[in-house]
Amino acid sequence: MNKSDIKKVVLAYSGGLDTSVIIPWLKENYNNCEVIAVSGNVGQADELEGLEEKALKTGASKLYVEDLTDEFVDDFVIPAVKAGAKYEEYMLGTSLARPVIAKRLAEIAIAEGADAICHGCTGKGNDQVRFELTLKHFVPDMPVIAPWREWSIKSREEEIAYAEAHNVPLKINRETNYSKDKNLWHLSHEGLDLEDAGNEPLYEKKGFLEMGVSPLDAPDEPTYVTIEFDKGVPVALDGEKLSAKDIILKLNELGGANGIGLLDIVENRLVGMKCRGVYETPGGTILYAAHEYLETLCLDKLTMHKKQELAITFAELVYDGQWYTPLREALSAFVDKTQEHVTGTVKLKLYKGNVIKAGAWSDWSLYSEEIATFGEDHVYNQADSAGFINLFGLPIKVQAQVDAKNAGCAG
Repeated sequence: MNKSDIKKVVLAYSGGLDTSVIIPWLKENYNNCEVIAVSGNVGQADELEGLEEKALKTGASKLYVEDLTDEFVDDFVIPAVKAGAKYEEYMLGTSLARPVIAKRLAEIAIAEGADAICHGCTGKGNDQVRFELTLKHFVPDMPVIAPWREWSIKSREEEIAYAEAHNVPLKINRETNYSKDKNLWHLSHEGLDLEDAGNEPLYEKKGFLEMGVSPLDAPDEPTYVTIEFDKGVPVALDGEKLSAKDIILKLNELGGANGIGLLDIVENRLVGMKCRGVYETPGGTILYAAHEYLETLCLDKLTMHKKQELAITFAELVYDGQWYTPLREALSAFVDKTQEHVTGTVKLKLYKGNVIKAGAWSDWSLYSEEIATFGEDHVYNQADSAGFINLFGLPIKVQAQVDAKNAGCAG
């Protein structure tokens, strides 16, 4: 990439520390190029306030704020829920949002006739891969600028100093500078005291949690919710028909109020290192639990077990930025087939950080109380089990006989 050829750059812009600093840096280092900022709204709410003024003041020529919330939920989050995809317990909040944002970046870059696309991901993280693999799918020949892989800045402290020197307005300070990512599905916290795996997260400290409360501060009375699914997709909450997005937003409120969805993990990043993060996913935790509960009724044993195996692969693909790949598409096709009869209603009890099963009903339930009962029944002949055990155990019996014969010969 020849810097002199870069006249117009589309920047993935959040208004946070990294992307705020990047605008003046791009203009300084890429021939005073035009910078078009693009903010993908995936539900980060108040983070979008005042964004246009800030982007223009910092040197951008314009700002796109694109509402991607419905696409994010319908085309990325819900397929992951149906797949049961979790990466080391992590419900992929950041991972799922990156491809939908990068897709829109590519579309705007084409429409604007941009010479390059820029992102603020660090060289240590997973997001650089997620953004760039998506861009390779949509604009394979478009150069990508990643300042963290070029500039001399080595830490967030140096970034703050650069911002202060260039009069870039910041909402953060040196003492509360957690690295965060927020959308309607989750909020992540990294850095500062969390970098020491021996430190307990400050769940009870005012301002640390943003999507809910600590289980210690949750109400003493439980909250019950019922979620209705149609072919694996949530369609109603407490009897009210709603979009999947609105169901998640309401579950975020209910789950957050009851201390649901806190996850503290040391995860294995794609780039090879371990990293400690704290995640808030209140609505997602409830939705995953409800969907998994309904599947225990509606899926046969072989399908469920194979689906659970493939859920790991699905999650790894998402985590590693490989959403737009033939394998992910094939796995989604498999998942959709498994969901054809995952229709019904689940009731859950939310209490001080716990999601407790409280009932499930489906017309497609494979569970038969008449067959499973410990009481008297007229549909299951217990004498049949003797022949089944003899056939099922035949290889074990033959192996034991052969071992005994050869042991005798050896003697």
